[in-house]
Amino acid sequence: MQNHFLSFFQQSLQQLRAEIEAYPDDRSVWQIAGGISNSGGTLCYHLLGNLNHFIGHGMGNTGYVRNRPLEFTIRDVSRSELVKWIGETSEMLGRVLPGVDLAAEYSSEFWGEPMTVGQSLLKLLGHLNYHVGQVNYHRRLLTHP
Repeated sequence: MQNHFLSFFQQSLQQLRAEIEAYPDDRSVWQIAGGISNSGGTLCYHLLGNLNHFIGHGMGNTGYVRNRPLEFTIRDVSRSELVKWIGETSEMLGRVLPGVDLAAEYSSEFWGEPMTVGQSLLKLLGHLNYHVGQVNYHRRLLTHP
């Protein structure tokens, strides 16, 4: 089952990469307009922080230290740098996920209650896909008038 989780996460990260690469230029990744409060770049950076925190640090003891406020304030990172971070996150998942015990308890104050590692991975995968969809919508809305 771990291989399925790894495959699902990596597919979603490939979709995120494709979305970031589909923006016409670096500036448009960070553009916001109207009632949209998060740019595609912000969502991408937030997703990578989330995965590196909950899976890398929480399940794989990678030593990753999350700076969540930075995820929502960082700006003007190039698309190529975002794509590089997506690749590094995918590589981390490839190292961590094959070794996790899906039935083990994964306690996180963020969840509000104890969950198994498997349940946490489902929650994280849903979060990832939700925001990848938002990146897609952001890109299409702001770059295809």
